[in-house]
Amino acid sequence: MIERCICLVCLDTPAGEELTDANMAMQLLHGGGYGKNGANRWYDKPMQFVVGRDGVCGTVCEHSPFDGIVLVQCTEHLLKHMKESSKKLVRADSVSELPAPRRLRWKCSPEIQGHLASSAEKLQRIVKNLDFVVYKFENYGKEFIKKQKTSPDAYIQVALQLAFYRRHRRLVPTYESASIRRFEEGRVDNIRSATPEAMAFVKVMIDEKSSVTAITGMAIDNHLLGLREAAREFCKELPEMFTDEMYLTSNRFILSTSQVPTTMDMFCCYGPVVPDGYGACYNPQPEHILFCISSFHDCKETSSGRFAKAVEESLVEMGDLCQMRPAVTNQSVKQERGAK
Repeated sequence: MIERCICLVCLDTPAGEELTDANMAMQLLHGGGYGKNGANRWYDKPMQFVVGRDGVCGTVCEHSPFDGIVLVQCTEHLLKHMKESSKKLVRADSVSELPAPRRLRWKCSPEIQGHLASSAEKLQRIVKNLDFVVYKFENYGKEFIKKQKTSPDAYIQVALQLAFYRRHRRLVPTYESASIRRFEEGRVDNIRSATPEAMAFVKVMIDEKSSVTAITGMAIDNHLLGLREAAREFCKELPEMFTDEMYLTSNRFILSTSQVPTTMDMFCCYGPVVPDGYGACYNPQPEHILFCISSFHDCKETSSGRFAKAVEESLVEMGDLCQMRPAVTNQSVKQERGAK
């Protein structure tokens, strides 16, 4: 039954913690460990609907079958349907076609019990290791950025590069998901936002006080992935390019980012993809920007809280720079007129 099902509903007991955005996100993501709701998750399933007795509700998706934007669109469609249905009379027999629920009986050998105990310990270590914060930048949102005639996503990506440079004095291979759903069977490609131009900008900002290509199918990562997998199938050994240290380094994404905008009161989050990296999911709203930042406590170089602070400082500085530009331009025009 579990293998055949498309999704599951996880009925959680109260976690016993304050219902902050960060605590609710972690409750969904890992259930709080085996002592709480950690064993009430089925991570090999595409979708889990989590409903907690303490009011925590959300969805956990496994990334392989679909992408974050699909999850958001489905969830918003469902919420809208629920809101509209609540205003109408609901038929009494609307769920009569569903089979009655029944408890599954488990037969666990000593070997399976040993695997369960080992898995519980591993889960607990991972849960304790996750360093996760939800940060809401409230100085401005995407409407301010649009007034600067700038793409909100490109603006935030530059701010993330500036934040990382501020913390670590270098830029690193960066992943930003780019939807290519305009193509048949298209999923995502990668916007590599750690560019020479980004480096030049952050150096000026710190030391001195490219997305359209990807979404139109002109990025490099999907093409290289296709060539690599074709080589695995048809060649006796991989071409040297795919074992080159530079290629391997370029695909180790220390900064993994994704813009997942919503029109309703919700947000998405995920963990880092490498032990010494950050996960940074952001949701630009008209008057604020919500960031979900993750890293691991085991890595002494990373800190989600300090990175969130660096993001704040970067956005403030970039906002000040944008507001200063018109004043400088007007002054220059007046001086030019005066000279004439």
